[in-house]
Amino acid sequence: MNNRLVATSSPHIVSKETTTTVMLDVIIALVPAAIAGMYYFGISSALVMALAVGSAVGTEAAIQKITKQKVTINDLSAVITGLLLGMNLPPSVPWWMPIIGSFVAISIGKQVFGGIGNNFINPALAGRAFLVASWPVEMTFWVNPGAAPDTVAAATPLGLINTSPESLQPLSDLILGRIPGCIGETSALLLLVGGGYLIYRKVITWRIPVAYIGTVAVIALVYGGFDFTYAGYHVFGGGLMLGAIFMATDYSSSPVTARGKIIYGIGAGLLTMLIRLFSTLPEGVTYSILFMNVAAPLIEKYTAPRVFGTGGVKK
Repeated sequence: MNNRLVATSSPHIVSKETTTTVMLDVIIALVPAAIAGMYYFGISSALVMALAVGSAVGTEAAIQKITKQKVTINDLSAVITGLLLGMNLPPSVPWWMPIIGSFVAISIGKQVFGGIGNNFINPALAGRAFLVASWPVEMTFWVNPGAAPDTVAAATPLGLINTSPESLQPLSDLILGRIPGCIGETSALLLLVGGGYLIYRKVITWRIPVAYIGTVAVIALVYGGFDFTYAGYHVFGGGLMLGAIFMATDYSSSPVTARGKIIYGIGAGLLTMLIRLFSTLPEGVTYSILFMNVAAPLIEKYTAPRVFGTGGVKK
């Protein structure tokens, strides 16, 4: 007689969601912005993203083979890392840069800590930070949408906002994506559509993106003398949407508690604006998220709910 009663430790909730289905949802959410990047920047952007994805998947498979682990590239997590890295690169970068960036992202940002679920920083941002530190000129060479990759460099809206505000493009161009910048960060509208899809699918919650973007908006509004146009450039320009929706929400490197997510998002927004306003860098999303990744365990420690029965007895 088969024993149909199985006694195991919690949790006892069974879900149809798997790592693969979650990652597939993220890919679906990124597709509109990725297509927009290819539309605005041409075949060069498609090549950059393809090389980044291929290198990420190949690196993960090679490392797992060498270390005699189970090869898990079918979970699509390496595809996400490569795609996010590729979307965080200018379309004009040399072909070898996305390959190196993805290799660093997977090997150092992910596998060295034990693979998926064990990384304490976002792997794609680790790869991007490495590329910025190693090849800053190539990583800050922007081109106008529709221009050849080797054309004269163009300035991003965040690069002009404090130096040549009279040269800024209309705010609608930032929302739609007709601006110089990284491949996947240009169309804020399509990134928001992707974020809405992920919230609808319950892949992410609203807390981190709303806290992050809201903090940037409030600080920009106050600093800019309640100029809504100025605040709009900070909200829709640069990598804020891509970072707040798709990278700050990484499961492994962000807090799990509800209060922790809010604090984490506010901290990332504050750091982003400090870097944008008071440093020589026009952008601050990468470093702000990486810093908050490191702070996430501390945030969780002080926002974890009290275990039932540990509150002590009142006398």
